[in-house]
Amino acid sequence: MIEHAGVQPGGAPMAGLARQPAAWIVAALLIAGGLRIAQIGGRFVTTFPLATLTATALFALLAVPFWWFVTELDFLEREPAVLRAVAFGWGGLVATTVSIPAGTALENIVAKLASPGFAAGWGAALTGPTVEEIAKTLGIVAIVLIARSQINSVLDGVVYGALVGLGFQIVEDIVFSLGAVALAGRTDDVQPVVTTFLLRGFLSGVWSHTLFGALAGAGIGYLVVGTDRSRAARLSVALLAVFGAWCSHVLWNAPLFGDGLGNGAAGLLAVLLLKGLPPLLLVMLLVRRAHDHEADFYSAHLAGLRDPGLITRGELAVLRSGAQRAAARRHAQLRHGRRGFVAVRRLQRAQARLAVELSRAARWPGPGGPAVARRCAEIRAQRAVLTGLGLPEAVAPRGGRDAWVRHAWSVVTVAAAVVIVWAALTALGGH
Repeated sequence: MIEHAGVQPGGAPMAGLARQPAAWIVAALLIAGGLRIAQIGGRFVTTFPLATLTATALFALLAVPFWWFVTELDFLEREPAVLRAVAFGWGGLVATTVSIPAGTALENIVAKLASPGFAAGWGAALTGPTVEEIAKTLGIVAIVLIARSQINSVLDGVVYGALVGLGFQIVEDIVFSLGAVALAGRTDDVQPVVTTFLLRGFLSGVWSHTLFGALAGAGIGYLVVGTDRSRAARLSVALLAVFGAWCSHVLWNAPLFGDGLGNGAAGLLAVLLLKGLPPLLLVMLLVRRAHDHEADFYSAHLAGLRDPGLITRGELAVLRSGAQRAAARRHAQLRHGRRGFVAVRRLQRAQARLAVELSRAARWPGPGGPAVARRCAEIRAQRAVLTGLGLPEAVAPRGGRDAWVRHAWSVVTVAAAVVIVWAALTALGGH
């Protein structure tokens, strides 16, 4: 059902946010959460200064590629930076500080209702997802409340949900790694931090909280933009998506295969794939459908221009695909270095911004004229830069030497990633 949700015109530029009561409530919650995290961090810094610095640096570096990848998902209609920061902050500051005490309290209730043994085995699998997925989903709802006009597609919900999950994941992993230092009973030792980073961050991060948040965000996005369906149908899909995030989280935390599937790296990899691959494939499918639907919407506005000075037919096809956009940049980089890469990227960004302005002008005629003219001038300026480099358009050839070089670099990158992952699995498998 989600893939059929409509795409709405790009939201109006952010204005008047400070006048909304919901924005002040969210700001207060972020401040309160930040103070609580600072209090927890202060105790760790005092006791384990080197371990705290190491954990913060490692997981902050891990957040960078995740942040970049998530924001690139919505290349055609990028979300405002302030809302992306709010989503990340909610996950890292609000959802974590709510989940820590609430999870402990709920686990105690499970121990009393069932048994201490059951709580020890399944408590984290049941209470953690219940508290954490609700807390994270409320962050996506908060974005809707303070900036409804910025939720224009299911993909927007995915982006905000993933960023909430990313914020939660980074802060939780820092706390877990420092808890591992304390549990080891050693002094200021970074080894437990590195082990936690490899397992919870490097190996598990791709199908952990960021993934769960993206799944819930898809449901909230559908609830907002799927106006061609009844409210009951949209709410059902949203609840189903949140339930799917909860089920994925339960599976991830469940004490199944606690002894692994065999010894060493192969057994650990099998467990990670068995628990993490199904929700990862589901979210990848949802993202692909949502991206294609959004690309159809915005490319239709650009196609109506029929002006090769603004966008050629080849560039229109390239703009619709993340892989082709990246290929066009790499092609320019191979021929003209960093200047070529930047020139193509800036042209693509300008064309995407024009598509958004055209969608706004189609819905709200009149005031959008100057904004459209400004974006057209921006594209023509970038076109002149590209032409000056000897590139007639921002596309990558299908064949030839450059294509082979791009494919070779892709193979090398994948091979390097496999080697690094296997080395991490081997180190943990023998730990």
